[in-house]
Amino acid sequence: MINRTLLATLTLIALPLAAHAQEAADAVAPEATTETAFAGTSPAVQAALDAKQSGQAIIAQDWMVAAANPLAVEAGARVLEAGGSAADAMVAVQAVLGLVEPQSSGIGGGAFLVWYDAESETVTTLDGRETAPLAATPRLFQDEAGEPLQFFDAVVGGRSVGTPGTPALMEEAHRRWGTANWGSLFDDAIALAEDGFSVSPRLASLIARDAERLSRFETTAAYFLPGGEPLAEGAMLQNPEYAQTLRAMAREGARAIYEGPIAEAIVDTVRNAPGNPGVLSLDDLDLYAVKERDAVCVPYRGHDVCGMGPPSSGALTVGQILGMLDNFDLGALGPDDPESWRLIGDASRLAFADRGRYMADSDFVPVPVTGLVDPDYLAERAAQLETDAALTDVAPGEPTFDHALLWADDEALELPSTSHISIVDAAGNALSMTTTIENAFGSRLMARGFLLNNELTDFSFRTHRDGVPIANRVEPGKRPRSSMAPTIVMRDGAPVLVIGSPGGSRIIGYVAKSIIAHIDWGMNVQEAVAMPHLVNRFGTYDLEDGTDATGLAEPLAVMGFETNLRDLNSGLHAIAIGDGLEGGADPRREGIALGQ
Repeated sequence: MINRTLLATLTLIALPLAAHAQEAADAVAPEATTETAFAGTSPAVQAALDAKQSGQAIIAQDWMVAAANPLAVEAGARVLEAGGSAADAMVAVQAVLGLVEPQSSGIGGGAFLVWYDAESETVTTLDGRETAPLAATPRLFQDEAGEPLQFFDAVVGGRSVGTPGTPALMEEAHRRWGTANWGSLFDDAIALAEDGFSVSPRLASLIARDAERLSRFETTAAYFLPGGEPLAEGAMLQNPEYAQTLRAMAREGARAIYEGPIAEAIVDTVRNAPGNPGVLSLDDLDLYAVKERDAVCVPYRGHDVCGMGPPSSGALTVGQILGMLDNFDLGALGPDDPESWRLIGDASRLAFADRGRYMADSDFVPVPVTGLVDPDYLAERAAQLETDAALTDVAPGEPTFDHALLWADDEALELPSTSHISIVDAAGNALSMTTTIENAFGSRLMARGFLLNNELTDFSFRTHRDGVPIANRVEPGKRPRSSMAPTIVMRDGAPVLVIGSPGGSRIIGYVAKSIIAHIDWGMNVQEAVAMPHLVNRFGTYDLEDGTDATGLAEPLAVMGFETNLRDLNSGLHAIAIGDGLEGGADPRREGIALGQ
């Protein structure tokens, strides 16, 4: 284990320093894994990177932050070390992530936030998901014949851009739970944007991979492809426009994004995108509002697994998987037994069948939230798992539903480029926030120094199937369904695990597997997030290539599963809460955990 005193000392030293849809998803190249170290890192950051690679959890007593880039984690750590709350630290972390990891999240995107308040001992969830423009029509992602567009024909350009929600969510969280001065929380991000930061290995590799799409828009190309060449790893990158945007947010709050010159620049960029303009308007920005939603909490092994309800499918689907598995002793089977993975894989398939039919924005369609996680319903679904082989047929169930039950199955394609932030502050508040612009580099459009999302392509491109409406179809003002699953696991009314991940629709499997690894198999959080991935959503069992998971390919095939070896690039960040704090960061990406 890492020496706790040494780590705390290093941290303190560092702080003052500056279907066909499935086939399409499988065809997308995986994100690159990254090197262990960054040039010029502080001793604490290097210790955290080394700990991650060696499978050691970071240990702290007072506070902790885990996120996707060391510069962002350091910004959050400085806020927490100065006495700020988890909400304060989130603002600082998100502002830096939008600069140093722009392909994944930023103020041009949206997010879901789960908050545990230590004083009131309550869980609150805030929905900062993007909304469809008021001018959106059911044919938004269809061609003249009424057929769905090809995915990237819809993504690249203004057509896919929804009203950003992240700036409003940052401000709302700070208004409710912040203690630090709002304007000061942007200092690190502004300084890095003006002075420059070193392009990370992951960012450089993704720019090179996406260069053709990035090159289609003049502003985007000038930033990511200067002189026509992709930015190289280690290059110093400045973003003075982003610094100006953050200064406006620091002075004026989130309204600086939703009205005035920045809002006008966003709308102009979307509506005049060459070849693929969108319909976002100033009215859409002006009307945007964060929504508080009821948390979805599902019992599992004496815990309550709490997360974001619709329009997220994350908490419902994770909850359904765990609720079904609560009927089986995974702890006795262990992580090496193929039987564990048969149960997990088919529970996931059953949950995804329900997800595809019933889950969407509950402001627009009735979603049977209570029925989907009712213990009797989950026990009925779990009875299908009492077999020795993979299920041959998987279909949606019929949960208790107090409205019409006539929906067709969805086929929305959700590709991964997202980020997750986990924070616990010295007062015992906990924050789990998953934040995204959807596909890598979103719509590929930039306005005032930040990328704009392509979140509208999370809607079903079809509105009906055989005359039956699809719940997750495009409608004006609607929020597209998401798989983001920011989660806080509770026991006896107090948080014991804060966790979440990027990864498109595989987020659900990553989070569920890591919770099982921690609770059932006794792994520390670093071991749990680093554990090889096995994910089954629609029938094919994805096994993480180059890991011990490949050894399960043959026994799973004998059970009747089709298996596929592939890279599975999650970005899990987790904090376990007990006598102290224990942090873990996914070794597949560049993030770390820091604490004191």
